Amino acid sequence: MISIDSRIEDTRMRSYLRLYLVLGSGNCEGDPAAVVEDAVRGGVTIVQFREKGANALKTPAKKELAMRIQSVCRRHGIPFLVNDDVELALALNADGVHVGQNDEQAAQVRDRIGNKILGVSVHSAAEALLAEEQGADYLGVGPIYSTASKEDALEPQGTAIIQRLTEITSLPIVGIGGITAERAPHVIRAGADGIAVISAITHAEDRYQAAKMLVSRITDSITWNFA
Repeated sequence: MISIDSRIEDTRMRSYLRLYLVLGSGNCEGDPAAVVEDAVRGGVTIVQFREKGANALKTPAKKELAMRIQSVCRRHGIPFLVNDDVELALALNADGVHVGQNDEQAAQVRDRIGNKILGVSVHSAAEALLAEEQGADYLGVGPIYSTASKEDALEPQGTAIIQRLTEITSLPIVGIGGITAERAPHVIRAGADGIAVISAITHAEDRYQAAKMLVSRITDSITWNFA
């Protein structure tokens, strides 16, 4: 369990978002827990369990998989978040919850999870400001590029949305949607604190090396931002 103060300190939250892995059983050809193990060894800094879609697991299989992924995260000392399912997050004592615009309202989730991490997906300035007002610890912004990993993905917005949101909110930002090692520098240089990926790691032949390459691109881009 990640130790958390009354609210996540800004610098620590930004460091957690550096390389953010989102996955569920439908995103992996093999065992998702093994994917997480490889990815975390390669440099992933936070994991979100997102079990959605037509063939998504149901409880108890969903809970069993979540527990195995959480175990990997705890062993490596990185946060484990659950997408949308607040009941599951509370049952597992997960480190936090991530919700989208069609999920439970962020303010209600904050009341239910207390001081745990709360992330909110946003696609506009209005949504970002509301999420901040309702107690979000960070914003998931996108889709930045076109993606096939989410069945309900909206139209891609490019990196301009990140630049816009950095001007109106002080919350940490992680970009998501179609981000590859080649595209990662553009997302970071636009002002994001990190990138969230699914297939860039889960579909890679070598998940460990894929994560390492992403970390390298992110680190180089952060250095470039401060040069």
